[in-house]
Amino acid sequence: MTEIAIVGGSGYTGGELIRILEKHPHVDIKYITSRKYADVPIEKVHPNIRDLNLIFQDLNPKELDVDVVFTATPHGASMKIVPEILETGAKVIDLSGDYRFKDMATYEKWYGMDHIAPLKAVYGLPEIYREDIKKADLVANPGCFPTGAILATLPLSKEKLVDNVIIDSKTGISGGGVTPAENFHFPNCSDNVIPYNLTSHRHMPEIQQELGLYSKIKVSFTPHLVPVIRGILTTSHSFLNIYDSSDIESKKEYLLNLYKKQYKNEPFVKVLENGEIPTLNAVRGSNFGHIGGFEIDENGRLVIISAIDNLVKGASGQAIHNMNLICGFKENEALESYGMRP
Repeated sequence: MTEIAIVGGSGYTGGELIRILEKHPHVDIKYITSRKYADVPIEKVHPNIRDLNLIFQDLNPKELDVDVVFTATPHGASMKIVPEILETGAKVIDLSGDYRFKDMATYEKWYGMDHIAPLKAVYGLPEIYREDIKKADLVANPGCFPTGAILATLPLSKEKLVDNVIIDSKTGISGGGVTPAENFHFPNCSDNVIPYNLTSHRHMPEIQQELGLYSKIKVSFTPHLVPVIRGILTTSHSFLNIYDSSDIESKKEYLLNLYKKQYKNEPFVKVLENGEIPTLNAVRGSNFGHIGGFEIDENGRLVIISAIDNLVKGASGQAIHNMNLICGFKENEALESYGMRP
């Protein structure tokens, strides 16, 4: 059995890691840490998870004698503990933003803090970095918004079909984390749509970094909070470099086939047929991402939609996918469940 630890297990992503890993046939959860809830049984914090006989512990990183550690810790906290964990010989999958950037100056600019422990990490999007992840000691799990945005736009950048892309994403309130905040207070977010960080969201340079590896594409990104609990619905708007208004249908067919080819061997990306539009309740609770739309208007604007669960494919499920790759397990082990609809 592969022994694992979850550092920072009291939040939503920690809860999802426990929920999914508990069903993994090759994994034993040895430690779940939390300073705030030390010595508290996990069901007192995650009431949906029962009968595991696990308690939160307050442990020093060097005490984690396991094979794989998930660090579900806030930005800025991971960098303080990840180097010590790696010294124990464990593999680390970090769910914060601390190791996602190839250029630490970009991290420091967008996250507003100095990086005290730069390390080489593999960006944990299996659809791009599968072979590198298998050999990695440190995997930087992607952000939730970038996961949906990159998957929706990757083939366009690879084929240099567009120069600019506008990413418009709608996220559920669980994306704000377990700690209450004013925007996520029920009277403020219910029956409402709240745009925020209109041009300055810290996930924008992450999307730019990954898409920019293939072309000179420029990315603009704006998120919106919507009154649902789970999910991110991303709309990608871009204008095709080569466009003929008399040839829309064949261009749509070409794009659909391009995406099917890109993702044909990906276990968790489903490219929908023409006319099908992804929905949040089709992926809720699952590690699947749906991509669809493929509509082109008379001005040459291409619209592509992706849908993911922000806590699963956008966080904990993707982290477990990365663990499966590192450990040589089947990629979809413990992640096979379809979305919960309705």
